[in-house]
Amino acid sequence: MKRKSDAIGRIIGAGLLLSGCIPNMEPPMRAAEPVAPPPVAPVSATPQQPAPVVRPAPATPAPRSSTSRPAIRRSVPIGAARNPERAPTTPPIAQRPVPAAMPTAPVSSLPAPRPSWEVRPVTPDAREITDSIYIVKPGDTLRGVADRTGAGSEAIARANALTPPFLIRAGQRLTIPGGRYHLVRSGESGIAIARAYGVAWSRIVEANALSEPYVLRAGQRILIPGNAAGATPLSTAAERAAAFKLDVDDILTGGEPALASNQEPAKPSATPRRVLPPTAVVAAPARLRSGFAWPVDGRVVKRFGAGSSGERNDGIKVAVPVGTPIKATADGVVAYVGDGIAALGGLVIVKHGDGWTSVYGHASKLMVQRGQSVKRGQTLALSGQTGFADRPELHFELRRGRTPVDPLTQLPGR
Repeated sequence: MKRKSDAIGRIIGAGLLLSGCIPNMEPPMRAAEPVAPPPVAPVSATPQQPAPVVRPAPATPAPRSSTSRPAIRRSVPIGAARNPERAPTTPPIAQRPVPAAMPTAPVSSLPAPRPSWEVRPVTPDAREITDSIYIVKPGDTLRGVADRTGAGSEAIARANALTPPFLIRAGQRLTIPGGRYHLVRSGESGIAIARAYGVAWSRIVEANALSEPYVLRAGQRILIPGNAAGATPLSTAAERAAAFKLDVDDILTGGEPALASNQEPAKPSATPRRVLPPTAVVAAPARLRSGFAWPVDGRVVKRFGAGSSGERNDGIKVAVPVGTPIKATADGVVAYVGDGIAALGGLVIVKHGDGWTSVYGHASKLMVQRGQSVKRGQTLALSGQTGFADRPELHFELRRGRTPVDPLTQLPGR
């Protein structure tokens, strides 16, 4: 009899619950399963607002059916998906590596014109000349001989072991080295010239023995190396542009536009409000005025040099939260701001003098302008996970001339 009474009680209680007569009684709720946190949003100037709290909507009792069991009321937020299958648990987004071939997030930057190699295209109209001998005439200058023969004055000087001030005399026999020579026009940059011919700018630098500060001048003739042995000649402008791959060394040695005969380099600005035109040449400091400081405070997750899979890292990678201020490692002048190198995402390059340069990559927000003078410890950007970053991190390089230097040998110990 006791069992029968208990069963009748349970049936009556269920009926009252379904009819809404016992409003304060709720069936026990199953604990929510762990859900992966949402992806980290790109850093912006506006602080993010907390997500609104979603409260359970009051449920309407389900209609009775004569052929099925009564439906059990559950507290479910409005619009929530009901999946009969249990979703697999996934690790947090920050722990999942980003594919190495897919940039992750947009880069925020101050309004500025595109770099010179994009706004000042180059026509590949190089003149091909053959090796020859030139007899110097009275009144000739080295530049005049270059204009007559179509070769570069620097190339003629090297071929004849001439030294500054490059004096020549009447009757002197000069060897004219043959090759393909491009006449540099005002505003043309080394990167744009290399793209026009589909040749790596580093090869042009080496063929012409270019050196610091790597600024071309209008009227200069530079030798364009031929295609590598066995390579198929590139016929269209699109093919030649696609063959050119931009890297940090290109920006350092071929990013500045050619100076006109009466043009002076631009003076650095102390504020990002002054925006230089792409035709302005940025003058680097002559001397390094301080030692190097850490640009961020974080954990080094990748060191300088060759990695385990054979790839080379020209700097170090430091893990830091998104939005961490990235600070100038030393006094200097900003030489580049942008995201033109896909692998590095948001990028700032600063020249410090004595041939030293620092590089800051994977930034989410760029806060300086090209040509701006910066002080050691001044914020250049905010960190992020842009480019091909594996995690929120900073890619940091130091270079002396064209040679990458291990930053850990120059930064103070911790």
